[in-house]
Amino acid sequence: MITRRIAAVIRLDPDRIDEYERYHREVWPGVLRRLTASHMSNYSIFRHGTTLFSYLEYTGDDYDADMAAIAADPETQRWWEIMNPMQQPFAERAEGEWWMTLPEVFHLD
Repeated sequence: MITRRIAAVIRLDPDRIDEYERYHREVWPGVLRRLTASHMSNYSIFRHGTTLFSYLEYTGDDYDADMAAIAADPETQRWWEIMNPMQQPFAERAEGEWWMTLPEVFHLD
């Protein structure tokens, strides 16, 4: 099994930091189940000021299909309806991205 490491960033509305962190202290179980079913693990979000940095590991065989399953999940869609207005994507992100994916430049295994 090959692990794909994914890091991404997005900005957070400075007026909604407390709300965002409150939601993430109690992520909905259905959202967590969907992420796990789509082979996502070791998922963390860090905050520096108003910049959020996420890191996760993907261990599936079909990343695009797993991402589509996450996007199609009704509970995840409801979660995103709450989270997205709190977030401010970077202008230089790739087309179709919400969180801007970062290139890996070093890894110690």
